[in-house]
Amino acid sequence: MIWTRDKRYQPYSAYSEKDKENLADQVSSSVYKPAFHIHPTSGLLNDPNGFSYFNGQWHVFYQAFPFGAVHGLKSWVHCVSDDLVHWHNLGIALKPGDQYDSYGAYSGSAHVINDKLFLMYTGNVRDKDWQRRSYQLGAWMDANNQITKVNEPLIAAPDYVTEHFRDPQLLKVNDEYFALIGAQDKQNLRGEFSLYKTQNLKDWEDMGYIKHNLGDMGYMVECPNLVYVDDKPVLIFCPQGLPQNILPTENIYPNVYTVGRNLDFKTGTWYSDTSTLMQLDAGFDVYASQAFNAPDGQAYLISWVGLPEINYPSDRENWAHCLSLVKRLKVVDNKLYQIPVTAMSTLTVAEQTLPQNQQVLVTDTKQQYELKLDLAPNQKGNLLLASDGTSDHGLQLRFDTNNDGYLIVDRSNVGEKFATKYGETRKVNFDPHKKLSLDIFVDHSICEIFINGGEQVMTLRFFAPQTQTMIAFSEQNTLKYSGSYILLNDMG
Repeated sequence: MIWTRDKRYQPYSAYSEKDKENLADQVSSSVYKPAFHIHPTSGLLNDPNGFSYFNGQWHVFYQAFPFGAVHGLKSWVHCVSDDLVHWHNLGIALKPGDQYDSYGAYSGSAHVINDKLFLMYTGNVRDKDWQRRSYQLGAWMDANNQITKVNEPLIAAPDYVTEHFRDPQLLKVNDEYFALIGAQDKQNLRGEFSLYKTQNLKDWEDMGYIKHNLGDMGYMVECPNLVYVDDKPVLIFCPQGLPQNILPTENIYPNVYTVGRNLDFKTGTWYSDTSTLMQLDAGFDVYASQAFNAPDGQAYLISWVGLPEINYPSDRENWAHCLSLVKRLKVVDNKLYQIPVTAMSTLTVAEQTLPQNQQVLVTDTKQQYELKLDLAPNQKGNLLLASDGTSDHGLQLRFDTNNDGYLIVDRSNVGEKFATKYGETRKVNFDPHKKLSLDIFVDHSICEIFINGGEQVMTLRFFAPQTQTMIAFSEQNTLKYSGSYILLNDMG
C-alpha cells in the first residue's frame, strides 16, 4: 500500500474487520515477533504512555497506528500486568477523532487521583492548510478501565511556542499539580521544558520555561520525565538536534538523562551540580522512555525500542517496534543504573551452566533467552549471538577487560541490514582490569544488554534468520568466563 496522507489519517471505521484480521495474522506469523516484550498486535507501536500503578495492577499504554508500519492517526493501546513482566493487551483505549484530538491522541502520562486514573495527553488538530495545533487534554479511567475524556482542553499552546508543544508529564507536589511539557520556542526555535501548575486540573497557570544549566537542548525537547530515584531528581528526555559538543551521539535522536539536586516548583528552576547529560541507553534503538515512581517509592522505566524516521525490516510485514523490558532504577555516584525487575525470573523454562573452555557455549537457543556471563579481567575476545557457526557471523560483542576496558556491539554481520547511515557499532567503556558482567536478553529481533549490574545498558533491534541459534566465541582460545543460559517462556 502507498501510504498517502489521506490514508494515514482516515478514520478507523474505514477499515473492515477483515482488514484487521489480515494485519493481525501478519504479526502473529512473523519470525521477528517478540515473545516476552510488548509488541503491537498489528501496525505501528511507538511511545509508551501512562505508565502507572492503579487498582492493584500495573498499567502502560502505547501510542499506536494499528493499520500499518507508518505514523498515521494515533491512538493509545492499553496493557496491564500483575508483575511488570506478563502483560495483557486490552486493545485500543484512547481513541482519536474528537474536536481536540481529531488528528491523533499523542503521548502523555497518568496519575492516580482518588479512585480513578487521570490521563493527560497531547491532542493534535490540523486545519485545511495542514497547520497543526496542539492541545494538552485530559481523560478519566475508572476501575473497569473505561475512559471518559474531559470536554475542554486543559492547556492550549501559548503564543510563544511553535506547533511543537507536547508530551505532558503530570506530577503532584504537595497540594498542587504540575505539568512538564516538551516545547519548541517560537523565537529561537530551541527546545525547552514548559511548566504549568494547577490545584483543580482545570485552571492552569503558565510558569514559563524551566531554568536550567544544561545548555543548548537542540531544536525540540520530547518526552520530558521527572522521576525521583534514591531521593535524587532525575530528568529523562529526548532532545532533538542536540549539539555534538554537548553529547556526542550516533543515533538520529538520543534519549538522555541528568541527575540533579532539586527542581524548585515555586520558581521553575532546575538545580544541579553538573550540566552533564548522559545517554540513557548506549545502544541503537531506544527512544521516548517513560519513568514513574510507584506507590512504594521505587522508580521504574520502560522505553520505545525504535527510532523516529528509521525504517525497520518488519515494516514490510505491516508491523513495527516493541517496548523494552521494565527496569527498576537506582542512582549510584550520580549515575543511573537500570536493572531488570526480579519477576523476569518467572519466565524461566530451563537453565544450564555454561561449559568451560569451549568455543560454542550453546548450540540451539531458540532465540528466546537470557544469558548471564562474567568475563574475567585481563583478556580480549568476541562473543557471537545469533551465530550460524561461521567466524564472526552473528551479532558481535567485542570486549576488552585488559588495558582499554570496552564493549563494542556490532550488528554489521547479523541478518538484514538497516539504518546503516547511523553506524553499525556502538561502544561503551568501563574500568579496565575488572570483571565484565553481562546480563543479556534476546527475544527474536530485540537484544537488551545490561552491563555491570545495569551501570550501562545497550538495546538494539536485529533481524537475523531464526536458524542462527548458536552462542559462541569467534575463535577457540583460553578465555576465562562463567555464567548460565536461561531459556525463557512467552509473557502471555
